Amino acid sequence: METLKTHAVHGGTLRYLKHDSATTGTPMTLSAFVPAGEGPFPVLIWLSGLTCTEDNFTTKAGAYGAAAEHGVIVVAPDTSPRGEGVADDAAYDLGQGAGFYVDATEAPWAKHFRMESYVTGELIDLIDAEFPTTKVRGVSGHSMGGHGALTLALNHPELFQSVSAFAPIASPTRCPWGEKALGAYLGADREAWARHDAARLIEAGAARGVYDDILIDQGDADPFLEEQLMPELLVEAAKAAGQKITLRMQPGYDHSYFFMASFIADHVAFHAARLKG
Repeated sequence: METLKTHAVHGGTLRYLKHDSATTGTPMTLSAFVPAGEGPFPVLIWLSGLTCTEDNFTTKAGAYGAAAEHGVIVVAPDTSPRGEGVADDAAYDLGQGAGFYVDATEAPWAKHFRMESYVTGELIDLIDAEFPTTKVRGVSGHSMGGHGALTLALNHPELFQSVSAFAPIASPTRCPWGEKALGAYLGADREAWARHDAARLIEAGAARGVYDDILIDQGDADPFLEEQLMPELLVEAAKAAGQKITLRMQPGYDHSYFFMASFIADHVAFHAARLKG
C-alpha cells in the first residue's frame, strides 16, 4: 500500500493509504490509525455512509483519543470503487459513494462494485499484513455503513468478534434507499436481497450465540428515522430471535457526524472490551 499522508494524533500514527485492488479492479483508499507502542492491537473497521469517502470519519468522528486509550487500530475504507470507467449514477444514493457493501451481480455495476468481498477479504488481509494486529477485529459504521457493519458481521461471524452501528439502515428490503440500491446491484429477485437485510438476518437467528450484544445509537431528531432507518425493526427481530440488542435513542441528535462524535468513545470501548477479552 502507498502512504499518501501521515499525521501524529493522540500519541499514535494516522496514515492515509492507497492501493490497487484486485477485488474491485480499481485503486482504493483508506485511513488507518495505529496507537503508540509495538502492539499487537485488535482492529476496528469503520464503514461510512452514502456520499462519504474515507476522509469523513477520519476528520470528523474524533475516534482516535478513545482508540489510543484502549489500544485499538481503527481502519476506515472508502465506501465504493471510484474512477474513470467505473459505473456511476447522477443520484447520491447509487453508484460511486454508495456501494452498500454488497457484491453487485447486475450490469453495469458487477465489474467493480464488490464491496462485501473487498471488506471481508482483501482489506482485512492487507491490514493484517501491514500493521501489528492480533487478527481479532470488530466492525462498526453509520447509516449505509451501519447496514454494512451489521450485515457483514452477521454473514461473516468468523471474521468479526464485535459489531455496533450508528443510525443503521435496519432493513434495506423495506426502505427506499435499500430497495433502489439492492434492486440496481442485485436485480429484481428480492430473495437475493435477504442476506443483506440486518433485521431479517437477526430474526432468522444469525446473531444468536455469536454476539453477546449489538450496540446501536440512533438520534431521535434524525430526518431519515421513520422512512429509511426504522431501528424498531431491529428491536422486533431481536425479540423474536432471543438476541440482545442495545438500542440507545439519543434525544435531539440528528444524522450528522456531530452525533457520532458525541458517542464514538462508547463504541470504541464496547469493541475493545470484546476484542481484548
